[in-house]
Amino acid sequence: MDEAAELLAFEAKVAREERIEPKDWMPDAYRKNLIRQMSQHAHSEVIGMQPEGNWLTRAPTLRRKAILLAKVQDEGGHGLYLYGATETLGITREELIDALHEGRAKYASIFNYPSLTWADIGAIGWLVDGAAIVNQISLQRTSYGPYARAMVRICKEESFHQRQGYEIMLTLARGSAEQKAMAQDALNRWWWPSLMMFGPHDAESAHSAQSMRWKIKRQSNDELRQKFVDQTVPQADFIGLAIPDPQLKFNADRGHYDFGPIDWDEFQRVVAGNGPCNRERLANHLTAHREGEWVREAMAAHDAKRRARSAA
Repeated sequence: MDEAAELLAFEAKVAREERIEPKDWMPDAYRKNLIRQMSQHAHSEVIGMQPEGNWLTRAPTLRRKAILLAKVQDEGGHGLYLYGATETLGITREELIDALHEGRAKYASIFNYPSLTWADIGAIGWLVDGAAIVNQISLQRTSYGPYARAMVRICKEESFHQRQGYEIMLTLARGSAEQKAMAQDALNRWWWPSLMMFGPHDAESAHSAQSMRWKIKRQSNDELRQKFVDQTVPQADFIGLAIPDPQLKFNADRGHYDFGPIDWDEFQRVVAGNGPCNRERLANHLTAHREGEWVREAMAAHDAKRRARSAA
């Protein structure tokens, strides 16, 4: 078939809710869109280990340390699943990492904020992972097969992470006045960046419309953001914390919560590399990458020796 016929067959397959697999024909724009989204997702999982890893030795109890260590390990595993899935699109992991280091690829802006107190670990789990789950549940039905399958396990583990964070916030909110104030402060600082995680409003998103058409995304940025607000506000009410939004109120006509305007100027500053921790996060990743060079070289040498023996 010529390219026009291939495109018609591809779009018909997507419309039938059939998965696109690595060996299937796909438009270059579909492949590029997936590489951008999936690699950004993978980078976010790995960079996202940093604000939590900062608290591994300072968690208040052995139980908290063990749970946080398991969570950080999970995030590294999520990155590996997603890098592997992205490689099925014909790009190497080295190319993906180089794009991150050179600033040609992004990761979630939320991870450029500092984790100042133990309550921040609770807020990250409750809000950041909670927002991630809202987005990722729909990605289990994304049109690209390897991405959809990777999301099944990731969503199960992220659900654990969200519950871990909420339990920290619940404990602090029901503790001393100082502990409750710490939890409220963390909520105040992480609420708006969490809403920014879903990306710009749909009309302003450069990729959203095409991603929706090809069912890479199944729900729009604004739909996902609204769903997150609707499920999170009652959770905050239950533990006695206040969402830092004076315009927040339930709209009975819509059946949803109305909320105030997001500071998109701040979002753009952070995405452009000018957030509180942008340089620190990338510098740490570069350092770890350099220090791990000997491991990659050893693995490559071992693989080459194994293939030579097999050929002989």
